[in-house]
Amino acid sequence: MDKANRILTTHAGSLPRPAGLISMFTDRVSGKPLDEAAFNDAVNNATRWVVEQQCEAGIDIPNNGEQGRESFFLYVRRRMTGFGGHGERKPWADLLDFPEFAEMSGQYFAAKKMVSNRQPPLAQGEVKHIAPEENLAEINQFKTVLDTVDGGFADAFMTAPSPGMVASAMHNRFYRDDDAYLDALGEALSIEYRAAVDSGLVLQIDAPDLAMERHISYGDQPLDAFLDFMRRVIARINRALEGVARERVRLHVCWGNYEGPHTHDVALREILPVLLEANVGGFMMPFANPRHQHEIDVFRDLPLAPDQYLIAGVVDTLTNFVEHPEVVARRIEQAAEAVGDPARVIAGTDCGFDTSAGMGRVSSDVVWAKLRAMREGADIASKRLF
Repeated sequence: MDKANRILTTHAGSLPRPAGLISMFTDRVSGKPLDEAAFNDAVNNATRWVVEQQCEAGIDIPNNGEQGRESFFLYVRRRMTGFGGHGERKPWADLLDFPEFAEMSGQYFAAKKMVSNRQPPLAQGEVKHIAPEENLAEINQFKTVLDTVDGGFADAFMTAPSPGMVASAMHNRFYRDDDAYLDALGEALSIEYRAAVDSGLVLQIDAPDLAMERHISYGDQPLDAFLDFMRRVIARINRALEGVARERVRLHVCWGNYEGPHTHDVALREILPVLLEANVGGFMMPFANPRHQHEIDVFRDLPLAPDQYLIAGVVDTLTNFVEHPEVVARRIEQAAEAVGDPARVIAGTDCGFDTSAGMGRVSSDVVWAKLRAMREGADIASKRLF
């Protein structure tokens, strides 16, 4: 089937890491000495592995699985100045309402070997990006693997966090106010944003803060305060993207990639008008999970711009159910109806499968099965929609 006449598939970025690589990450985070040569070999081998797996699963727009990063945002502490010490993230608001579940969940993660993102470092000094060469090395390593894996891919992408995600997790202890901190983060992250696009890749900005922080940092404040935070973050994203072709940028927004009640999640209808202020070509959002499936219909009333597209989450990333391809197809068809044009819909996952090394709840063999089911479902939907 011609790629121009079918639903393309992608995912949100993080993919399972081999156990040996997870051990290296946990050792490095705990301060143990690391054999850098062995680590680099492990990252290179893992990157090749996840690209091959994406090829076999039929993914059209792959990435490097974030194999060289301990977390989707924590890695910036190694590329930027100013971070140190340990902070403390507020708990998710819904877990406060369900203490029995919170205890059960805590026991599950306590038994895992993983990199935790619950006590990230603080901004204790001036934040500046000092390792553009490390960023470029990661990009070039991925592109080298792409060149040697005959995947027939339609495109490829790299991820980087939003300034709001870093600011919300890695708290400000240096700048006069949060706006100054966001300014510094936006400038530093713009180096990675531009490098991805300049290297011929699609940039995915990971911005769970633009939904999730409503029930974390802003859980005790009115909605307007959170919407103001969103606008300030999006203003920095837009500034960082000045001169970048927006069709090469997609924005990933979610309510937190954790299994939980999610009873405090902000409604999409309340935040989408602000999200649409972002100068990006695509929006990636989770619609496979049972808390937000219905919200795909919001796009009927609050449409994307004619030149924008939606990456609809049609596969869940927190359970080991393998979605039936027919279920995937129906979710894609619903997204196409809501957007109004199947050519502006891409099938994706709700979020990443291993957003911090070792934290993933889905086994790697099930991950690849889920991605294959997404490809099969996209083929079914394509025959109906085109």
